[in-house]
Amino acid sequence: MWALLQGLVDTSTFSPHGICLLWEPSLIWLHVASDAATALAYFSIPFALSYFVAKRPDVEFGWVFWAFSIFILACGFTHIFAIVTLWLPVYELEGIVKAMTAIASVVTAAMLWPLLPKLLAVPSPAQLREAQSALQTETLQRRDAEDMLRQSLKMEAVGQLTGGVAHDFNNLLTIIIGNLEIAERDIGKLRDGVDTRLRRLVGSAMSGAQRAATLTSRLLAFARRQPLDPKPCNLDQLLKGMAGFFRSTLGETIDLEYVGTAGLWQVEIDPSHFEAAILNLVVNARDAMPDGGKLTIETSNVYLDDDYASRHSEVVAGQYVQVAVTDTGSGMSADVVARAFEPYYTTKDVGQGTGLGLSQVYGFVKQSNGHVKIYSEVGHGTTMKVYLPRLHTAAIEQSVPDSIQVGAMQAEQILVVEDDPDVRSYVVEVLHDLNYQVVQAPDAGAALAMAEKLDGGLDLLLTDVVLPGMNGRELADQLREQRPDLKVLFMTGYSRNAIVHHGRLDAGVDLIQKPLSQVALAAKIRSVLDRR
Repeated sequence: MWALLQGLVDTSTFSPHGICLLWEPSLIWLHVASDAATALAYFSIPFALSYFVAKRPDVEFGWVFWAFSIFILACGFTHIFAIVTLWLPVYELEGIVKAMTAIASVVTAAMLWPLLPKLLAVPSPAQLREAQSALQTETLQRRDAEDMLRQSLKMEAVGQLTGGVAHDFNNLLTIIIGNLEIAERDIGKLRDGVDTRLRRLVGSAMSGAQRAATLTSRLLAFARRQPLDPKPCNLDQLLKGMAGFFRSTLGETIDLEYVGTAGLWQVEIDPSHFEAAILNLVVNARDAMPDGGKLTIETSNVYLDDDYASRHSEVVAGQYVQVAVTDTGSGMSADVVARAFEPYYTTKDVGQGTGLGLSQVYGFVKQSNGHVKIYSEVGHGTTMKVYLPRLHTAAIEQSVPDSIQVGAMQAEQILVVEDDPDVRSYVVEVLHDLNYQVVQAPDAGAALAMAEKLDGGLDLLLTDVVLPGMNGRELADQLREQRPDLKVLFMTGYSRNAIVHHGRLDAGVDLIQKPLSQVALAAKIRSVLDRR
């Protein structure tokens, strides 16, 4: 071993490299300076790479940096020995260092070439910027989607609350309105001078009750609990028929322009609720233009594509009929637009509005599987766009009788089923006044037992939908098993899934909504009984 080491440092048989340069000082120091500078640079590179990898352990392919550091360090030693051998011919040691450098070079190259495809797959700065931009866009879209979901959940929660309240109010209003009608009818029997004042008081009470009924109806509309009776409709025909009423509503200071579309697609909607929704939009537009302006109502066929649907989670891509109501009024800020459909939210002065107009529009459109969007800018007006899905089947003409007789014909018998005793008492009294034979029951069980005891025929079942235990629909189905020709009229103040699915009345179902009035109840009963 000692002999081997002596052989490595034995310089007796070799001449130093300086002899080749004829010991020319300028050449000697040129080589020394160049090799020294190169060696120092090579030695600094491994330290820099080692520091980087130590501080960034998350760097991918970190072992490549360590391999390259060893290779560069070996290269630095070769330059050191190039300086030494100018004076000391230790070529054996220099050869060993070069051999080690060669081994490090070969190993590094062998490991680097298979790694090259993976290195090329690493994203470039431009690709990273593009990916970051896409991520930011997706984050914004997700945030918007989350905001829409929160708003939808809030609206749904408020809708459930208002729907429940509206149900209870409708029962109360049936009692109030019904008894006011009876009182109004009986006032004429009093002595002269008394009935005038009583008529005024009862009329005032009736007016207030009717206003409460309207508010309740709007609450149900927002809650999407109003039972719709959709029919194939052409919106151009409906809106042209309302043009005169719109003009009288707007007044002389607001110009009305209607822009229809030739070949407008058919839609399937409840015409009366559609007219109420558009009237609410017209009234809102009028109130936004106290100093006058222009209101434009425009219809068109549109297609909402997948991109629009992806930005509005409740929208299904497809063909729609659009109704745009545009005013030149004061406009709305973004904060107001975000809350515009909330019930009882209004920017009008106290006493100027209930805050339920747009809520009713929102509920009707959603219940009709449509979409409503507000475009507004402060000082530049507002456009309300209502989208209703296209009906792809042809419209069917329906015949309407010229007039409906009110009251009983011959001896017609009606079974009244209502769990609220006050409502039931009022309905029974109204039917007696109309000369119907009436039997009554507080629930389905009592109604079934009573129907079995009836000797004569039963012409009509008039039942509330929501009953304790068996509901009205189940009661009607059981009675029709015994009496296939039995006609049924449902009463409800708050539609449930018994007779309404997806917001629409089941086929063949007749329904009258609470609060009930004598005129409406009499006409509806006669209509159902006279139908063949």
